[in-house]
Amino acid sequence: MTSPTGPAPRIDLHTHSTASDGTLTPAELVRAAADAGLDVLAITDHDTTAGWAPALRALPPGLRLVRGAELSCRWSGVRPEVPLHLLAYLFDPDHPELVAELTRVRAAREERGERIVALLRADGIDVSWPEILSGAAGGTVGRPHIAQALIRAGLVGSTREAFGPDWLGERYRLPKEDIDVFRAIRLVRAAGGVPVFAHPRATRRGRVVPDELIAELAAAGLAGLEADHEDHSPAERAHVRALAADLDLFVTGSSDFHGTHKTVQLGAFSTGVEAYERIVAAGVTEVASG
Repeated sequence: MTSPTGPAPRIDLHTHSTASDGTLTPAELVRAAADAGLDVLAITDHDTTAGWAPALRALPPGLRLVRGAELSCRWSGVRPEVPLHLLAYLFDPDHPELVAELTRVRAAREERGERIVALLRADGIDVSWPEILSGAAGGTVGRPHIAQALIRAGLVGSTREAFGPDWLGERYRLPKEDIDVFRAIRLVRAAGGVPVFAHPRATRRGRVVPDELIAELAAAGLAGLEADHEDHSPAERAHVRALAADLDLFVTGSSDFHGTHKTVQLGAFSTGVEAYERIVAAGVTEVASG
C-alpha cells in the first residue's frame, strides 16, 4: 500500500459501531469513513465481531476494511486491578476459545449494566433497563448506553458528565469481569490475530500500567502500542513511541471514533503504512477491499 510519490494513506484502526457503543451502524460507519477520505478503516467493537458482516456488505469502493475487536482486559498485578483494552486485528472469528471468552465477557457486561441501573433506581433515578437494552439495538451493552439514558432523562448534559465521579465514573461504577490481559494476548495469537495495546498511557482515563508490564506483554506476544490517540497528551504519545522503539513494537494512531458519544472525528489520528503492513502480514484474516 506504499505510495512513495503520493499523499500518505489515511488509516484509522480503532472505531466503534452500534454493534457495541457507537452511534453509527456498521454500514453507516464504513460509508462515513469513505466520506471522510479514509483509505483503511478498522471496525473494533467491544468484545464482539457482530459488526463485521454488515460492514463488509456495505463496504464502499476504494475503502479497505480491517476486521477487529477491542477486548476488555484487566491486569491483576496490583489491587485494585487495572482495567485495560487490547485491540485485536485480523483474527479468526470462529476460534472456539476466543468465541467462548468474548461471549462470557458480553454476558458479564450486560449483568453489570443491569446492576448499575438497579443502583440508580434505588436512589430514585428514573432510568429503564428495558429501554437501555432497546437502545443498544442488540449490540454489546455498556456504560455509554446508560449514559445516554441519563442524558435523555435530563440528568446530565453529556457523556463526559455521565462518566464523572457523581455518576458512572465512581458513585455508580461496578467492576467488570474482564479477561486477564496475558490470557487475552494468548487467545488472540492462537486465533491468528494481532494484539495491540489501546491508549496505554492515557492517564486522564485513570490508572495506567507500568512500562515493566508492557515489556512482559511484549514478551508474551503483544505486537504494537496505540500511541496517537485523543486521550494521550503530547508527552504521553512521545513516551509510548519511545517505549515501542525499545521493545521493537510498532505504533498505531486512530480516532477511537464512537459517533456522537465522543467529539473526535474519523481519521483524527492515522497509522503509518509500515505498521499497517506489519498487521496485515501477521493476521490470519484478509483485509477486505471495497
